[in-house]
Amino acid sequence: MANTKSAEKRHRQSLKRRARNLTVRGDVKTAVKSAREALGTKDGAKMTDAIKSAAKALDKAASKGVLHKRTASRRISRLARAASKATRAQA
Repeated sequence: MANTKSAEKRHRQSLKRRARNLTVRGDVKTAVKSAREALGTKDGAKMTDAIKSAAKALDKAASKGVLHKRTASRRISRLARAASKATRAQA
């Protein structure tokens, strides 16, 4: 438990940040999951939209410090590579 007033404040701040980070991380997971599911469909427009929204969510999380920027970049790259592979398989 925090002993000083400043430590108590830091603890309160950390709890607020943790709650906010969990929300953002959950949104990212949902966006990436829907993008992965869209990769399995034959609809190219749906797949493109889902990947764009997932990339946007990942970039936002990286800019807020929830994810490291290289982690976000790597995940976006993997999604794009999977999308490219899926479109080549459809053609």
